Amino acid sequence: MSSPDPVLRLRVLAAGLRAGLYAEEHLPLPYDRVWAVASDLQAELPHLVSFLREFRVPPGDAGRKPALAVGRSGVTESFQVRLSPGWCLMQSRLIVGGMAATPEADGTRFAVLGATRPTALLPAQWLYGRLLGERRGRAFVGRVAERASLR
Repeated sequence: MSSPDPVLRLRVLAAGLRAGLYAEEHLPLPYDRVWAVASDLQAELPHLVSFLREFRVPPGDAGRKPALAVGRSGVTESFQVRLSPGWCLMQSRLIVGGMAATPEADGTRFAVLGATRPTALLPAQWLYGRLLGERRGRAFVGRVAERASLR
């Protein structure tokens, strides 16, 4: 059995996590350019996530790797990253983030998710999702499209 479409996988994961942030759009850009931005975590993620100063990921092609997020305030968080073509899942003890892409017609279908891990944070996640999640998700997708169009 082949693995499902990465965007569909991310959509299912977002539903299961009750993600506060989820956005999915068709981008009129080639998959290779979109995924080049999304998968270049160290160079691009700080441009895509406003509160992130650095995202340190060791070089190499390993599918799983450790990473360190450094916020603008200096707070750090360790992540485990799973990265493969069209799929990126980043998990810390508190946060799950993900991106997925797949070629679609004359462009790329791209999705992003953000969720909390501890059950105790579900009320905050629900409130965030209601107030800001959709707008922030669309803004993230827009920044990916902007950066990909510059490549």
